[in-house]
Amino acid sequence: MAAGFKTAEPLEYHRSFLKENCRSDGRELGEFRPTTLNLSSISTADGSALVKIGNTTVICGIKAELTMPPSDAPNKGYMVPNVDLPPLCSSKFRPGPPGEQAQAASQFIADVIESSDLINMEELCIDKSKLCWVLYCDIMCLDYDGNLLDACIIVLLAALKNAQLPEVTINKETDLAEVDIQKKKPLKINRLPVGSSFAVFDDSIIIVDPTAEEESLSTALLTVVTDEEDRLCAVHKPGGTSLSGEKLQHCINRAITRNKEISKLVGKVIESKTTAK
Repeated sequence: MAAGFKTAEPLEYHRSFLKENCRSDGRELGEFRPTTLNLSSISTADGSALVKIGNTTVICGIKAELTMPPSDAPNKGYMVPNVDLPPLCSSKFRPGPPGEQAQAASQFIADVIESSDLINMEELCIDKSKLCWVLYCDIMCLDYDGNLLDACIIVLLAALKNAQLPEVTINKETDLAEVDIQKKKPLKINRLPVGSSFAVFDDSIIIVDPTAEEESLSTALLTVVTDEEDRLCAVHKPGGTSLSGEKLQHCINRAITRNKEISKLVGKVIESKTTAK
């Protein structure tokens, strides 16, 4: 009976739970799904990680390459994030070039990298105007069940913390770069940005960490990114109904708490990997 009601009237089905301040999967309105993290998931990458938020599963590989610094920033390296949503992760995605959601996610990640000061790009420069590191951050969703952006930020942060770059020096006689793969050092991460996504039901009820079905039924979606010092790094709201200042502040406060939870998880996983070596 319940399954039939859910199929025939999905919105009313979810409303029946929201009226009781809970959700169809048993969570409270402000409760995130279990989050798990694994490092070094891709042996061929310079750094990698895999994260699961409920069923949503995302993997990230960092590939570092040497190149010329950009002409407008000769003393800096740069990062190129790319989010891939292949058909294998959900029937809603089709083969071919990146769709609108994948492009929007890639741009959002690029904006978070810049606004949060995640990495000091000057430290990626080896020789001004001549040589720098470019970090290709390939993020692929393996299983899509909502809340993609939160998963992308966590997996990128973990993969960067897992990454190690070889030592590079410039030979003064030949003016060529010499790479010592035996000497590797980790990237210096300046900030710990963490995203918290929310869905709005009936223009008034706010839930965190929406599933794919909850996203499709909501009247608005919102992602708030804060760092470990409780600073606001980014707010992403692609249309939908407006939110009052009070409700937005509620979301920011929940995002600050979420940052502490994820920072603790990332630190714990990295520490356990270091101990295991």
